[in-house]
Amino acid sequence: MNKNLLFIFLLFISTSAFSQLDGNYNYSIGIKAFNIGQLPKILNQSNTDDYTQTWFNGGIIRFNDNQMSFRLSGHYLFKRDLKFSNQCDNCESANGNLTDYAIKIGFEKNFNYSIIQPYFAVDLGFRANSFHGEITSTNTLNTNATYSAITNKNGATLSPVLGFKINVLKQLSIFAESSIDFYYAYERQETILRDAANTRTFAKYNKLESLLNPVSIGIQIHLIGKN
Repeated sequence: MNKNLLFIFLLFISTSAFSQLDGNYNYSIGIKAFNIGQLPKILNQSNTDDYTQTWFNGGIIRFNDNQMSFRLSGHYLFKRDLKFSNQCDNCESANGNLTDYAIKIGFEKNFNYSIIQPYFAVDLGFRANSFHGEITSTNTLNTNATYSAITNKNGATLSPVLGFKINVLKQLSIFAESSIDFYYAYERQETILRDAANTRTFAKYNKLESLLNPVSIGIQIHLIGKN
C-alpha cells in the first residue's frame, strides 16, 4: 500500500515537472489544422446556420508567461467558391467567390500545469468579409431577375474561447478550442442589374452577428527556452 502511494506521488511530481516545460519557453507557434465555424451572413442569406469546414487556414503565436500568455491569431480564406439561397430557399440562388480574413490579439489563461491543460482566452480583433457573385431567380416565371452582387463587410470582433492543450512532448502540444465571435461590422452592398444602363444600387448597414466556432484543432511548437 505504501509503495503504491509513493508511486502515485512520484508520478504526480514527474507529471508536474514535465508539464511546466511548455511554460518554460518564451514563444509558441501554432497551425490551425482543422476548423468548423459559421461565416458572416451575406446579403439575405437564408441558410446562415450552416457550418463551414476549413483546413490549414489559420495560425497562432503565443508569448508565454507562466499560466498567463498573450496570443496573436488569425485566419484567411481567399476566393472560396460559395453557393447559397438568398431571400428564401426557393427565391434566389447566389453563386460566387468569398474572401474572409481576421486578425486577433488577446490573452490566454491556463487552469493548471498538468499534461492536459484546460484554458480560457479572450481575443479582440478585426475581421473583413467580401463576396462577389451572381444572383439568379429560381422562379422560372421571372426571367429578368439575374444580377451581380458585391458585398464588403469590415468590423471588430470580441471572442471568448474555451480549450485545452495536450503536451505530447516537451516542445510539442496539440490543442483544441471552441469560441464564439461577436462581430460588429459596417457593410456595403452593391447590386448591378442586367439592363441596358447596368443600373447600380447601393445599401449600407451596421450589423451585430454572433458566429459560433465549435471546433478548432491544431498543433503548437514551443521555442526559445527561458533558462
